[in-house]
Amino acid sequence: MPPKKGGDGMKPPPITGRFGTSLKIGIVGLPNVGKSTFFSVLTSSQSSAENCPFCTIDPNESRVPVPDERFDFLCQYHKLVSKISAFLNVVVIAGLVKGAHNGQGLENAFLSHIRACDGIFHLTHAFEDDDITHVEGSLQLEDEEMIGPIIDKLEKVAVRGGDKKLKPKYDIMCKVKSWFIDQKKPVRFYHDWNDKEIEVLNKHLFLTSKPVVYLVNLREKDYIRMKNKWLIKIKEWVDKYDLGALVIPFSGALELKFYCSDKHTTSKRHLIFF
Repeated sequence: MPPKKGGDGMKPPPITGRFGTSLKIGIVGLPNVGKSTFFSVLTSSQSSAENCPFCTIDPNESRVPVPDERFDFLCQYHKLVSKISAFLNVVVIAGLVKGAHNGQGLENAFLSHIRACDGIFHLTHAFEDDDITHVEGSLQLEDEEMIGPIIDKLEKVAVRGGDKKLKPKYDIMCKVKSWFIDQKKPVRFYHDWNDKEIEVLNKHLFLTSKPVVYLVNLREKDYIRMKNKWLIKIKEWVDKYDLGALVIPFSGALELKFYCSDKHTTSKRHLIFF
């Protein structure tokens, strides 16, 4: 009889969001951490990459094919005349800055762009840089503002109006509110969402329910030796607060060198398969 699996470890949260062969992912992060550089290399395109908080205002978007050796094998095995690979629509979104709620940083515009994405590349620096703008803010605040009107509307119909069909949805929204307002945690951090609850969550496009991949931009020398004091701390934080999320270190400067030396194909595949 095989040994029983230990039950002491924390199970990863269920995956929220939709599945498909043409999904959209947004690159987000503080201003000047390398979002536009990463986008340019990944998508083999040129977008503005200057060190300015509003260097990227309108989101740059590009369609990137997703390599899959299993798909290629099946196409070759069945001798298909034509094939359509899966694509990932990549969007680079302007960085959030302090004071965005007062109109600075074009808050409404870029939050709507994030809401339209199926997942998030959360890009951060792992080195000190005097040119980086350090700001405060959280996508969670937007969700907190969003949940109130939803619950008020459902309460009017499902509770006071007696609509039994909407009562389960009302209960789910109250559960969501309790989780990220009372306990101050993102929606995706909850480990016990069931399929019905996830279906409801996906319809409301909560920012903190979207799957996140953490991209850590390292200095070229740190990436080559794969040694950086901040990288370990970032990984520890993700393992503690976002169990199961990927942490991918890379060097924007090194990837850009590959790109500019006519080796962008290798660089692009390197970023995807790291």
